[in-house]
Amino acid sequence: MNLSLQDTNYLHYITKLTRKHNKDNISRTKAYFNYYVAHPEIKWSFLASMVSRNAGYNMTDLWLSPFTNMLNKRERSRMFMTYERANWLIFSDAYPQLLTYELSIYQNKPLFYLLRNFHTSQFMINEWESFWRTKDLNRLVKSLIINEQNVIQAPVIRQSFFRKHVFTSLPYLLQDFLMMNAAVFPGFSGVLYGIYVHDFSNLSKRIRIGKQLASILFEPSIYHQAINFAKKCEHTGSRKDYEQYINVNLPAAPALRTIYPVIEHQDIIRRDWSNWVGIKKKWMEDEKVEIKEIGKPFYRKRAMLYAYYHLKQNMKN
Repeated sequence: MNLSLQDTNYLHYITKLTRKHNKDNISRTKAYFNYYVAHPEIKWSFLASMVSRNAGYNMTDLWLSPFTNMLNKRERSRMFMTYERANWLIFSDAYPQLLTYELSIYQNKPLFYLLRNFHTSQFMINEWESFWRTKDLNRLVKSLIINEQNVIQAPVIRQSFFRKHVFTSLPYLLQDFLMMNAAVFPGFSGVLYGIYVHDFSNLSKRIRIGKQLASILFEPSIYHQAINFAKKCEHTGSRKDYEQYINVNLPAAPALRTIYPVIEHQDIIRRDWSNWVGIKKKWMEDEKVEIKEIGKPFYRKRAMLYAYYHLKQNMKN
């Protein structure tokens, strides 16, 4: 397709803004949330900002004493790069879509043909065009969840380095078995909602988790707490952001930008996953989940981790 001068300018604008906001976990989280504030009909962007907060928490957790003593520097670096690479890829794929939708609104016409220049899947281009016609808000959330989890499947989850050194490593398998990882939605009330993240390497389970998180986040009482927190609490990447509002007596992780540099990523040529992966019917089904407070059990697990660490330290001395 021959692009007009205006289209070329749009591409430069989208590329420049995406690179600007894709520097690290902090900039991504902020960009997702600011976009949602401007376009609240794109509910996925708020979900992405809250999940991105959790990615930051997982990154800085690696600097807490149990992790620094039970994992060597190389293992912790690989875990960080797994989070970083996946989140960088998702943003580099999703943010051009969000900006294209924004430009379409300003021009009052769909511009989604531009997305081919960003290697957006044909599945997602079709979904945006459908959304433009139908305004089906919930379908778009599910479509974006499906798309972004497929985007990271080959270059991160199934990529030989990450599969060998992370997803089949003993630290990851042990953490997964003990269900130490959770995505939490904090507020100022001292109550944490969310779900445990288990079997992350399974594509369908990640999609299911994404839909479950959306179901929790947009439940009205939780939504009002989460949006208030997101507006007022600047994201630093540390759980201290919300731990100060709950009864937790554990060491706080450092702020993300004090411990991690900006990572320069290699932008590989992307294959359109939808050309060789069929869309499973269950991916598009609604996902309901029991909404319950998970803060207490989650922090009991973390307290046990510290207790184990201190026991090992005492046995050494």
